[in-house]
Amino acid sequence: DVPVPLLVPGAPGPASTAYFVLRTALAFVLTWLNPFFAVYACAGYFDAVHLLPRRLSRAGLLLVAVTMAGSQSGGLPPASLVQWLAFGGLFALNACLVVGLSHLGTKEAEKAAERAATIAELARANSRLEQALAENAALQAQLLLQAREAGVADERRRLAAEIHDTIAQGLTGVVTQLQAASAAPDRERAETHLRRAADLARHGLGEARRSVRNLSPVALEHDALPEALRKTVEEWAERTGVATRFTVTGTEAPLHGEVAATLLRIAQEALSNTARHAGAARAGVTLSYMDDEITLDVRDDGRGFDPLARPER
Repeated sequence: DVPVPLLVPGAPGPASTAYFVLRTALAFVLTWLNPFFAVYACAGYFDAVHLLPRRLSRAGLLLVAVTMAGSQSGGLPPASLVQWLAFGGLFALNACLVVGLSHLGTKEAEKAAERAATIAELARANSRLEQALAENAALQAQLLLQAREAGVADERRRLAAEIHDTIAQGLTGVVTQLQAASAAPDRERAETHLRRAADLARHGLGEARRSVRNLSPVALEHDALPEALRKTVEEWAERTGVATRFTVTGTEAPLHGEVAATLLRIAQEALSNTARHAGAARAGVTLSYMDDEITLDVRDDGRGFDPLARPER
């Protein structure tokens, strides 16, 4: 069994009510005998709201006001009409004061309770917000990881396609020329096929070296991203004959090496796609530095494609 206290702070019970009534009655009797004993009744003004239930607190204050008015009017019971009038006026004054102050105190307590409830709700909302921010940060980290993995996979596919389109085809051409040289009817034709095989081999070697450079951009070892992009654009324009313009906007800011390398590779891939598929006469590359982000825009006047169309097989 768990003992239950009779007096619970903030929740007046029968014991506290009985204590208040007995003390007030005793103070009334003593004041009847001598008005100076009303000092004991005065304490009821301060603890009625704590010892009595809320519905009885004002009645308790009025009982105390009767005792105090009797003392202030000269004693109990009033002996003359003047004393009765004084008793009535003093009782009304005491009642108005204590009931008014009690009402104000109750309202202030209600406001304090509302403020406490609001603070508690704000604390809960703040806790939920912090939890949501933590979940959002975790989701953002997961998305960044997935984006990086997707970028790595895309880079692998790009390299595989580039090796197939350049190096593998070049080696196939070398083998074809060597086979033709071995089957040539005379020395002159054999030497012609051998020269072609050597040219194809040199071209394939150059493509292999270029692929290796794309894995780790050499251009960024000596130049910042804007200068590396400018050189890349100029070399591409000279090689393809497409009029290309490179523009930098905003204030240049230092970038993480991986970010700079990724942007350079994106520009190289976009320009490569323009050369292979767009049939463009003009192209433009814009690198824009903003407050908290950087953007790379590659555009051309080529024929383009419908993003909703299914690719040809």
